[in-house]
Amino acid sequence: MSKDPVIIPTARTWKSISQDIKPRAMSREGKRRLTLSGLRVAGVALVIVGVAWGSWEVRQALQENPNKVPDSAKTVAVKHLELRTDGVLGNDWLVRTLALPKNASLMELDLQGLRQRLLASGQVTSASLTKSFPETLKVQVAERSPVARLMAELHGEKMALLVARDGVVFEGIGYDAAMIGTLPWLDGVELKLTEGKFQPVENMGLVADLLGRARFDAEHLYKTWQVVSLARLKTDGELIVRTKPGTAVVFGAHGDFFQQIAKLDYHWDTLLKEASPPAKIDLSLGREVLVSFQTPGMANLGTSPAAAPTPAKPAPAPAYNFFPNSQPKPKL
Repeated sequence: MSKDPVIIPTARTWKSISQDIKPRAMSREGKRRLTLSGLRVAGVALVIVGVAWGSWEVRQALQENPNKVPDSAKTVAVKHLELRTDGVLGNDWLVRTLALPKNASLMELDLQGLRQRLLASGQVTSASLTKSFPETLKVQVAERSPVARLMAELHGEKMALLVARDGVVFEGIGYDAAMIGTLPWLDGVELKLTEGKFQPVENMGLVADLLGRARFDAEHLYKTWQVVSLARLKTDGELIVRTKPGTAVVFGAHGDFFQQIAKLDYHWDTLLKEASPPAKIDLSLGREVLVSFQTPGMANLGTSPAAAPTPAKPAPAPAYNFFPNSQPKPKL
């Protein structure tokens, strides 16, 4: 005999009872506590902002007028040198170059004089110094990058120096010896000494363009370049590169270096397979490339960077034209 299921009514709570009474408004004491809490938060924020602003103002005032520095801070010796650079110079170089007196304070430092010391090396192209009281001197420098080497004589002593793209000659500190060894030597340049400093080498921008193009587009060729001569640049508009195999490669200074290097790259491996390397490859003739070989018994071209060697006289034949269909230049 089945029975009807018993349905148990859902339990009711006080929340289900409808209330027509509005919620109780916040008391005066509650409002007071909430207001005080907000004021405390705002006060703490104002204190933090005030301290930060005050510190900034004090720092700016000290930078603009160091005389406002307290007497106790004026006697604090410089303890920290902070160097920021885009090159290879380090803190050891900075300490030697600035040569600050022992126990010198920031107040005693002549920033303009120290800046001139940093620029005197030639390796630094720009420098800025900032006093950070009470005991830190911050230095930021930008450095030149070398593109070639040259031999120079100063006070009766020969030394190897570096040359930057803008022609500035400098000693070079902090560079890796292996990297310096990849730079070609300069030849056919005249160094001028003024007040104990070498004047910038002329036309180095043109040389840097040629070397940069070769290094980027044909590094295997660039690695064979030993000397770049500027001896015939002004008279004939030519840059002459002497390679390790003994070949003199002539580049037209007013031509497209990319095209000239491309022509050299195309025929270089074939030419080196000859019984003796070519004495001269002339790429300055436009579409034509003139290749001359040495006669037996003639000395190879010199590679000394100290002085311009006397080039061996190339044999009159054979001369190869790698573009036979091009029209020869008319003789004027």
